[in-house]
Amino acid sequence: MERPKVGLAVIVLREHQVLLGKRKGSHGTGTWGFPGGHLEPGENFEEGALREVEEETGLKVAMMDRNPVAVTNDVFTEENEHYATLYFRAQYVSGEPEAIKKDKCEEWRWFPWSYFPKPLFLPIQNLLKQGYKPL
Repeated sequence: MERPKVGLAVIVLREHQVLLGKRKGSHGTGTWGFPGGHLEPGENFEEGALREVEEETGLKVAMMDRNPVAVTNDVFTEENEHYATLYFRAQYVSGEPEAIKKDKCEEWRWFPWSYFPKPLFLPIQNLLKQGYKPL
């Protein structure tokens, strides 16, 4: 296993719902996860979080936090991957979520925080085990 990578996950809030996408083509295929990805070299957290949301969903959002609101330690045993995932909150501004990267996401949908679909992406499972709530 290589050194851990830095993952970014953005909890996009619209009224009392959050945006989740059904993953494909990567680790966690078939699970539901937040928009996100890798922190790129030279990028600050906020830039990376905004970039990932726009690249994956086409939505316009406003960051609610400059610093992570939570961190999870995510070891994907089967894939031999290890991530430190940093979570950020963003407020929905405009647009309709679209699966822009069709090789990475089947669809995007809004869900109430207390009614997430199954199965969930490992980082979200770990976040929920910590008792995190975005509101």
